[in-house]
Amino acid sequence: MKFLKQFSIIVLISFLGELLHYFIPLPIPASIYGLILMLLGLQTKIIPLDAVFDASIFLIDIMPIMFIPAAAGLLDSWGLLKPILIPFAVITVASTVIVMALTGKVTQFFILSSKKKGGKKNERNN
Repeated sequence: MKFLKQFSIIVLISFLGELLHYFIPLPIPASIYGLILMLLGLQTKIIPLDAVFDASIFLIDIMPIMFIPAAAGLLDSWGLLKPILIPFAVITVASTVIVMALTGKVTQFFILSSKKKGGKKNERNN
């Protein structure tokens, strides 16, 4: 019953995102509206974390399985993809490496900056 309630909350937020997408004429996907609504709800404590925690962990756990239908759908488009397979693969690998490197650098920057701030606070307290 707990999962049903939690999934209902997540589906309701997704539905509200769909409504916003319908009524607001911006080129923003409905899922983004839903994510923003969920973030605002969690940050303002309108939606307690416990109200969606277990269902969200379950959804994250099964996320890789959700990509299987999309990958299988690519098989139907093999005739269109075959001529551009090499450029597509190169772009995919290059962009993945760039995103991973950039994410690592940004994370290192924030970790080092937080350590420097923490170190200065500790020096003042001693």
